[in-house]
Amino acid sequence: MSLNGNRPEVLGSMASLSNPIGSRPQSARALQGFDFALFMSALVLVVFGLMAIYSEASGRQDPKNFERQLVNTMIGLVPGLVMYFVNPKFWQRVSWALYGIMVSLLLVTLFIGKEIKGSQRWIDVGPLQFQPSEAAKLLCILTMASFFANRELDIKKPLVFLLGLLHIALPMFLTFKQPHLGATMVLFVAWLAISFVAGTPLKFYGILFAGLLAVGIVAWKVPAVKDKLFQGYQLERVQGLLSKKKDRRGDNYQTDRAEIAFGVGGVTGTGYNRGVQKAKGFVPEQRNDFIFTVVGEEGGLVGCSVVLAAFAFFFYRIFLVMTDAEDIYFRMMAAGVFAILGFQMFVNLGMLLQIVPVVGLWLPFMSSGGTAIWLCLGCVGLLLSIRQRERRILY
Repeated sequence: MSLNGNRPEVLGSMASLSNPIGSRPQSARALQGFDFALFMSALVLVVFGLMAIYSEASGRQDPKNFERQLVNTMIGLVPGLVMYFVNPKFWQRVSWALYGIMVSLLLVTLFIGKEIKGSQRWIDVGPLQFQPSEAAKLLCILTMASFFANRELDIKKPLVFLLGLLHIALPMFLTFKQPHLGATMVLFVAWLAISFVAGTPLKFYGILFAGLLAVGIVAWKVPAVKDKLFQGYQLERVQGLLSKKKDRRGDNYQTDRAEIAFGVGGVTGTGYNRGVQKAKGFVPEQRNDFIFTVVGEEGGLVGCSVVLAAFAFFFYRIFLVMTDAEDIYFRMMAAGVFAILGFQMFVNLGMLLQIVPVVGLWLPFMSSGGTAIWLCLGCVGLLLSIRQRERRILY
């Protein structure tokens, strides 16, 4: 771990381990190191998301969806503030407790979770719905970063690599059983990013991917294995993507309607709150996985470019948090956040462009969903906390 013993910031961070919240600076130093650019970029994305959801809800004359999202965003400030004020080193000390909580939540979901459209992913908490697989993404970042940070000197040993795989295998399996293929993929990508930043030798990945490729070929070629591993609708989505067949209510219906929405938008769009696709309900589940079609139709190429530029700047700030961090534990957590949110965005937009199958991954900050926005704001709080305890912003 490349720590500079003479740096007061690092010494202060280590000294605060006895206090989970850490020794907060005095008012004169409270904003020293606060990443305003990261905070504002996240805020802009939240506003864009609320605008898109409001437009979609008003077009369908369903204002309650926007009201729910607004309430969920306000609730999301709680995990965001918790992750910001709690010293990230505290999560390393309680990582096994966090791992137990994560596994317990995923197990409970399989037994008492609410089933919607063939998937058992939600737990009712009063008037709210909680999705443990989303919380598992953040908990996996905290526990995996702790796992590798505690074994930094042994990171090149095969045993550590195998134990790391086992660490992520259980939550991946429980998430896959819901079934939620998209979230399972996100957990795996987060593990890849964190283990790579930790310094895992590349040859281990080569062996792993060769094994996964062999298993994948067998699973796809042997009907009995394929039908056991994957749900029917998952196979239909892959086959629909490969066939590119267009019909009124086929496997590609959602993505075909998304393509039409972008085409209607053209260069400058139809104008805010003037989209036809949303009003007629042509794009199913538009407020969730296909919320970007609202931007495409009403904002056109110009609107899409503005939103994508905001995402690019946001991920640039995360990249700075990751590369500027001198503590390997902080660096791995930032890499995990970059991986899960970046992968979510890439796959979500890839679904709209019909370059990846529809796997149910929402667009960060913009798609409707309580646990989704809570996760995003929690990740932002964690990044701001890391930045606060590392060094001043470098522009």
